[in-house]
Amino acid sequence: MAENLVSLYENEVSETSSRKSYSKADNAGRIINSYSINFKYLFSSNEKELKKILTDNQILELEKNVFSHNEEELDNSQIIRIFGNEYLKIIKKIYQEENRNPEFDAALNKGFNNENKIHVVWGNCLDALKRMETESIQLMVTSPPYYNAREYSQWADIDLYLDDMRKIIRESYRVLDNHRVWVWNVGDIFDNDRKYTKSVWGKRRIPLAAYFTKIFEEEGFEFVDDIIWDKGEVESKRQMNNGMNVPFYQYPLNCYEHILIFHKHRLNKIRIPCPVCGSLNVNGNTQSGIGVQSWECKNKKCFVRSPNNRGKRFSARSNMMQYQFEGDDKNQIDDNLIRKWRRDIVQFSPVIKINSAGKNLVGHSAPFPEDIPEMAVKYFTYAGEKVLDPFAGSFTSPIVADKLGRIGIGVELNKSSYKDIIEKRVNSRNSLFNDGTEILCEYNINPQ
Repeated sequence: MAENLVSLYENEVSETSSRKSYSKADNAGRIINSYSINFKYLFSSNEKELKKILTDNQILELEKNVFSHNEEELDNSQIIRIFGNEYLKIIKKIYQEENRNPEFDAALNKGFNNENKIHVVWGNCLDALKRMETESIQLMVTSPPYYNAREYSQWADIDLYLDDMRKIIRESYRVLDNHRVWVWNVGDIFDNDRKYTKSVWGKRRIPLAAYFTKIFEEEGFEFVDDIIWDKGEVESKRQMNNGMNVPFYQYPLNCYEHILIFHKHRLNKIRIPCPVCGSLNVNGNTQSGIGVQSWECKNKKCFVRSPNNRGKRFSARSNMMQYQFEGDDKNQIDDNLIRKWRRDIVQFSPVIKINSAGKNLVGHSAPFPEDIPEMAVKYFTYAGEKVLDPFAGSFTSPIVADKLGRIGIGVELNKSSYKDIIEKRVNSRNSLFNDGTEILCEYNINPQ
């Protein structure tokens, strides 16, 4: 079939081409072409480019997927969107197959496609990431274990801690989808880096956010923003220094954390269809950003052309931002959230975990506030997409993702300590789970 697209669709193309068409200019002087298209026309008009990019079997697969959609009641824009999306799925599948880890776990990744579950993976997050499909997660959001801040996060020195975090960040680059976002919440701490001395006199302010920014950039991510989380009043009197109100004895205590925003932009020069007309007759224009390939449509029949008769300029990233949203309420960001996060210094209280009786209400020593994953999920994903927290802890991020209509996935090492806590929290959200249990995929990778 792939070798005879033109002859197969000759009658349909002739019919489509003979339909009434016309051109006009809008108020901005752009040239507007009006005519009707269908799936067969898109295949025949793109035959030459498809054969350059895909094998015959891949073209057949694309045909099967595209023609599974009923085009009878679809308009031009819907037909073009379906063709483009199915084409990109094939391109993505090729890249995934070429860049999988040997540890790839097909059953685990298949389970993640269940939209009605919160997915719990028990084990070391680096091992879990290695089992995940390449570019299969649309958002990552977490607060990592801080250096020697808790009994479960101890390292001999700061360099060993950062080396471990670097390995995880490096693997996450492969797993995170292209042109997507990593939200990394971390605070600067006061501790001993143990690089020079292990004495208590070795304690100092350790700028974890600065260290992580450098690591992320070295591993291929682009730094976008540092949102300061103002946690309110300090909960210590250490800054008073026993009343020594003289120079060099007074320092403010920090009551903030960093919400670091990173983008992944892997440069991909494989042609993608024009989002306006569906043509693969495009030229590489330039890079609209680091790792973001820009294209220009060269199809003279494109529905919208500039006053100078130039075609649409676009990129995979701009298409994702402009054409994936279909105008439904489930992807709308509410005004209250926008007002809350309109500045890059945002104030909200930490999770209150200890009640008046001294009981831990959430069962975790460092619970994650819902505010951060709520912002991240609504700002950087569409409904139905996958959100991963590789240090899930009390599973706030996957729970929030599930509540907002996304697929929540979390990895947690300490099964013995947190299994009951996580199940209780998830049950309180009335979430559905497979076979009546609260864990869809359970893995015991280096369990503790």
